[in-house]
Amino acid sequence: MSRVLSVTSEIYPLIKTGGLADVTGALPLALGAAGVETTSLVPGYPAVRQGLQNGGEVWHFPDMFGGHANVIRGTAGSLDLLVLDAPHLFARPGNPYNAPDGREWHDNGIRFAALGAAGAAIGAGLIPGLSFDIVHAHDWQSAMAPVYLNYHNGPRPGTVLTIHNLAFQGRFAASLFPRLGLPGSAFGFDGLEYHHDVSFLKGGLCFADRLTTVSPTYAREIATEEYGMGLEGVIQYRAASLTGIVNGIDDAVWNPATDDLIPHKFSRGRITQRAGNKTALQQRLGLRESQAALVIGVVSRLTEQKGLDMLLEHLPALIRDGVQIALLGSGDRELEFSFIEAAARNPGSIGCVIGYNEQLAHLIQAGSDALLVPSRFEPCGLTQLCALRYGSIPVVSRVGGLADTVIDANEAALTAGVATGIQFSPATAEGLEDALRRLTILWRNQPVWQRMQRNAMSADVSWRNPATHYAALYNAILAGSA
Repeated sequence: MSRVLSVTSEIYPLIKTGGLADVTGALPLALGAAGVETTSLVPGYPAVRQGLQNGGEVWHFPDMFGGHANVIRGTAGSLDLLVLDAPHLFARPGNPYNAPDGREWHDNGIRFAALGAAGAAIGAGLIPGLSFDIVHAHDWQSAMAPVYLNYHNGPRPGTVLTIHNLAFQGRFAASLFPRLGLPGSAFGFDGLEYHHDVSFLKGGLCFADRLTTVSPTYAREIATEEYGMGLEGVIQYRAASLTGIVNGIDDAVWNPATDDLIPHKFSRGRITQRAGNKTALQQRLGLRESQAALVIGVVSRLTEQKGLDMLLEHLPALIRDGVQIALLGSGDRELEFSFIEAAARNPGSIGCVIGYNEQLAHLIQAGSDALLVPSRFEPCGLTQLCALRYGSIPVVSRVGGLADTVIDANEAALTAGVATGIQFSPATAEGLEDALRRLTILWRNQPVWQRMQRNAMSADVSWRNPATHYAALYNAILAGSA
């Protein structure tokens, strides 16, 4: 059994700002069934310290970037955890990256360099009785782990860096570099230097043994100028080491047959019981109660990437057609205000909750007829996987993991009886308009709609298959074929 140290800035159920936490919380459990033993290293935020069980100190750093730090080993449910308890870096209010006023912490570079440095040291055998074959870093926040291991003297574990979203790169002023404790050669075009700044993600891309990203289509996209976010040259250079492995979801947490967060449990064989959740959703968001109305759900960050500004253009036409919108999300203040204003102008047709609520997210999946994900780019996406699981027909742009996980209801797929949703391209307002038109036509043909629902609920959106791919990747590294 191979042993992996997963280094991550967030992990469900202890600390979550987005899909990264869902992945790093579910993948270790799925890897266990694939013969991989995983321990996760996470920062000691207040929420992590509070949720840690059976904790005990296993190491002490007298000076971890300006203050002492302890490494605490414990558990959270079935997760085996190491917590970097550095109060001067992580014992703060707010989310992991931003202060309560929404601005990024001024020392994020130091905070996550510390996470990477600790991950590298622990991965290299710092703690007696703990040894690892692979250090698996996630996104820019832990991308420094493979950088530090590249300069480690002596035997080291193999390294993997997973790109969850190339848009977030951990870019800091060059003045940070002397504080990182790395040789000057690390600050070069083939290392951390990026347009005269320091980029943690670029360093990880250069130095990790293998790179993965969260869908095969996104792996191809990020090698292009359109989606490469300025790093397409590095991606092209490392193309032979890059693998796209689509994400899964925890199908025990997201299971409509056992979900205690929805009022009416249902399954593919008992899909008629789903209707009670639609009524509950309409009541919860003040929508007009009607089983005949097409309810489109949205569970999303409200940002330009996610494309929800395009939905605003089409709200008047949708409402004239009797369509209802159930939205949960937060992000750009202007988009938040626009949806709040639209809901106020259209009571009974638009329900809007700004923020995040896990119970409401489950109810939208279980009660909406369709789920909209019109992203301009999307590395993988998780909400469409939840929608498939819950029989809410996903309407998605044909990018990244959305293209890899939804079977478009084109004529061939409908004839073959395999369609699970609607894809559209390009990701423009016009493309979305056509997709919504197709959606309303399908809604009027309930026998076809119900077949699509059953197809969707039959899709394997679990971590079982992705975990076998990760296990094979680890084995390839250990076999020396990295």
